[in-house]
Amino acid sequence: MVRRAVVIGSGGGIGAALARRLAASAGFDMVHALSRHPPPNEGPGPLRPGYIDIGAPDSIAAAAAAIGGPLELVLIATGLLHEGEHRPERALKALDAAWLAGQFQINAIGPALVLRHFAPLLAGDRRAIIAALSARVGSISDNRLGGWYGYRASKAALNMIVRTAAIELARVRPAAICVGLHPGTVDTGLSRPFRSGVPAARRFTPEAAADRLLRVLDGLDARATGRCFAWDGSEVPP
Repeated sequence: MVRRAVVIGSGGGIGAALARRLAASAGFDMVHALSRHPPPNEGPGPLRPGYIDIGAPDSIAAAAAAIGGPLELVLIATGLLHEGEHRPERALKALDAAWLAGQFQINAIGPALVLRHFAPLLAGDRRAIIAALSARVGSISDNRLGGWYGYRASKAALNMIVRTAAIELARVRPAAICVGLHPGTVDTGLSRPFRSGVPAARRFTPEAAADRLLRVLDGLDARATGRCFAWDGSEVPP
């Protein structure tokens, strides 16, 4: 049996670290590392670079068709918090329709379509996982500071998509696990402008974040499906 994993968003800091960790482990024979700018295939070894654009539905469908199943692990390591002149909105007056739509496209719609095309490829006769990087700020009950409208709302939408997909998936693949993951504050381009107030002990390198997230996944069983877990294994409230 060939054990295969897929990392979507392997061009980002956390995604790249996850792909490297999985490729270096003994748990997988093949790791498909998908991104918009995949590097050339380096030859022998389990890492298999490939193309995907989380913002392009046809690209997601084509990547799933090219890879096929069965898969033991699918990780969606994509996200959009800021870009160019756009920063997280601190007030209603800062809301912009196009920017909101763009955040929903990358943070919620793209992952939803990954679930559509990749969840059916999960192994049906054994434990298999599909997980998406979410964020604690996507928790509605934990929102006490306000602000960051588009990012909060799109990650909250992602959490609902994960929950709903988990219910459907459990009917046909009862051993499957579908969860969200909160990686904490990681030293990547996404969080770098906003980490000055975070204590050093709570800021992680991409490699440390990848190790923590993979340990969390290793400890889950089918009872965890549909929920969101932080880097330390605690559950993020809905």
